[in-house]
Amino acid sequence: MAKRPPHSAGPFVKPAIVPTARPATHPAPAGKPDPADLYAALDLGTNSCRMLIAQPKGSQFHVVDSFSKSVQLGAGLESTGKLSRNSMARTVGALKICQKKLRHHEVKRMRLVATEACRRASNSAEFMKLVTRETGIDLEIIKPEEEARYAVISCAPLVSVNTEQLLVVDIGGGSTELVWIDLSRVPKVDRPRAIMRLHTGFDSKDSSFPAAKVVDWISVPLGVATLRDQFNDVDDDGARFALMSWFFEENLAEFTPYIDADQVRAGFQIVGTSGTVTTVAASHLGLKRYDRNKVDGLRMTSDQIDQVIQGYLHMGPEGRRADPRIGKDRHALIMSGAAILQALLRVWPTDRLSVADRGLREGLLYAQMSSDGVLEEGPY
Repeated sequence: MAKRPPHSAGPFVKPAIVPTARPATHPAPAGKPDPADLYAALDLGTNSCRMLIAQPKGSQFHVVDSFSKSVQLGAGLESTGKLSRNSMARTVGALKICQKKLRHHEVKRMRLVATEACRRASNSAEFMKLVTRETGIDLEIIKPEEEARYAVISCAPLVSVNTEQLLVVDIGGGSTELVWIDLSRVPKVDRPRAIMRLHTGFDSKDSSFPAAKVVDWISVPLGVATLRDQFNDVDDDGARFALMSWFFEENLAEFTPYIDADQVRAGFQIVGTSGTVTTVAASHLGLKRYDRNKVDGLRMTSDQIDQVIQGYLHMGPEGRRADPRIGKDRHALIMSGAAILQALLRVWPTDRLSVADRGLREGLLYAQMSSDGVLEEGPY
């Protein structure tokens, strides 16, 4: 069911040879896991390196330690097809910090993964060897389907019991994953749990429970960094934004629900997970200091989101750079992310977009803990 990048994507062609995924730094110990064990999930993306260390707690988990740093691993990748030496050096420095945290907490159960930049770069194998040599970490390069799956299950707690058609959107640095899920045949009370069961695969079928049906999914090889790089030569701020938004929509042509967009009715929900969506939410709330508790789970309408985006355009580059709600690490990427978000809402307008300050890392943790049987039964 894997999706090819749309033909219009041009230079976004994956290398013919992708390095084989390697096991985690420390193999998980044999035997039944202790509920007190710590788990780790590391997400090395095109723009950022993020890690969570957590302990199972009921049907959720408690975060013990975290790490997040903008490493811009994919800087220059669009024009050269390779990871630059400076980008690799910045990333190795961040991974060394992650390794120290893993050792400090004596973490044995972990998934340490890399995504689009490493999937695409022609020198990924060289970079993987460098990481192992310098840090002792063996990264896995996961496929787009797996990345999309983990993003979906991380959002399970935000799925309304009244949702029958669900669109999960994960806007990354190098790619954007969209997954459309039909929950209409799942009893209302079981819908969030049905999403969690997708951790074994989009095509998995468990006859013991009502199943969530994945209608279609796509990995569009355009994220906030790669889309921005496509239109760096356009000087006018408004024109650049419009071109990015329409170009992204063109790349949705192979996504089945795009054809049937006019059939969306009541019971439709979008869950958006990304720095773009959380930044738009923070701007909507007027937060000068980011507060995850206020942002995660917030629902916004298409009109509210459009109002924030129009405000960004009115500010211009200098105004966005000075706006504390956007932040210094996000101002250069917010308009390409907003262009993606606007394209999605143009196709599927909704009064029920749920903001998710969660994603691949949380999904990796849920999947590990679910497989080990250390999460308790109960509402998510």
